[in-house]
Order: sequence, then C-alpha cells, then structure tokens
Amino acid sequence: MANLHRKVALITGGNSGIGYSTAKEFITNGAKVIITGRRKEAVEKAASELGATGMIANQAKPAEIEILAKNVAEQYGKIDILLINAGISKLTTIEAATETIFDEVIDLNLKGAYFTLSRFIPILNDGASVIFISSSSASTATPQTSIYTASKCAINAVVKIAAVELAERGIRVNAVSPGPFSTEIMEKAGLADPKMQEYIIAGVPLGRLGIPSEAGKFISYLASDDAAFITGAEYLIDGGQSLNR
Repeated sequence: MANLHRKVALITGGNSGIGYSTAKEFITNGAKVIITGRRKEAVEKAASELGATGMIANQAKPAEIEILAKNVAEQYGKIDILLINAGISKLTTIEAATETIFDEVIDLNLKGAYFTLSRFIPILNDGASVIFISSSSASTATPQTSIYTASKCAINAVVKIAAVELAERGIRVNAVSPGPFSTEIMEKAGLADPKMQEYIIAGVPLGRLGIPSEAGKFISYLASDDAAFITGAEYLIDGGQSLNR
C-alpha cells in the first residue's frame, strides 16, 4: 500500500470511473481528498460515499478553475497531490468533424487540464506529485479519434515540460495513459455496445477491459514518496492494446 498519510489530494472528475477509484485508494492510504466535477448531484453523492470533500467546477472553464484554486487555498492552504483526470471523448472522422466537437474536447482535455496545472502550481507543496490522466490513444492511430488523440498527445508534451519547469521545487509531473477501461467515459463515447466491446477486447492481449481500481492502485503508488525519483514519465496501462496497433 502507498503511504499517503497526512497528504492532501485534489482529483478533477473524481465522481466516477478512474477518478472515483483513485479517490478511494487515496483515502484508504491515508490522504485527505477533494473531488471535483461539474454535476453537483453526482459530486455530492460520490463525496458522501467516499468520505471526501466535493467541490463543483467545470474544468473546461478557466474562470471556474481559478475560483476552485482560490477555494482550495482558503480551506486547505496547500496540497500535495494533484490528479488531473477530467476528460471526454467524442468520436468523429476528420471529414465529419465540427468546430463544436473540436472545442468541446480540446476545451476540457487540453485547455482545462493545462490551466488546472497552471493555476494550482502556486498552492502545490514543494515535493508534490502531479499526475495527468492521458490515454493509450496517444500511442495509437485509431480512426475517428483524431481530436481526442490530439488532446492527449499535447498533454504528454505538457507533462515533460512541466516536469522540467517544476523540478527545482521537487514537484514531480507524470502521465498515466489508460487503455480500454470499464468506465462511464466509454458509455458516453458510445462504446458500451456489447459488439463494440467484443471488438475492443479482441485487440487487447490480456483479453479484457481494465478495472478502475487497478488504475487507482498504480496512481496511488505514483503519487506517493515511494515514487520520489520518477518524473516526466508516461505509463501505459492498457493490457498491451497499444502493442497491436
């Protein structure tokens, strides 16, 4: 188990999927956890179940990120762990892409993630751990994922530069890139159909979808002091899916 005793963690998009499972792991390992999301009822329900603090913020809107950072600073001072997890996926061919879909994905996955890091840097403790949830899509070339993949490739570049910029303060910045996991984001992306899931699983050497708690356990390790010499790295947790592309 990772030792997160007395650490304060903030997880964006922490009311479901990998964010929720990671919050559960963090709390089990001794951390005080704040989860955020834009759906008030979902955030409050998840926070109550977890024993976490819930805060409402739409990570696609920099103004709300700034308010969130201010509220966290006022209530907690500084934090030790920042998990930038909120994101969406929209499938479209390049030919059929619309500006609306492009903006929706990029605003949350890239702009929102970028400014979350930017606005929280002043309230990160020295030696803090920042973890971005990227995607195995950044290592593949799957049709209809061009916008989503572009957003995650850009995040991986930000991770490396942030790791260099923040190293002087001992702040570590890493990315975790999940492959196909059984989460709400798959349903929202239209991938919950049994035949579609069979197709996806057929491309995973380990022959199954990931379980959110598996990601949560790994992220907990990466957030802990046991991973104190790891920064600027990307970790694929995709059952080997990217090996088949």
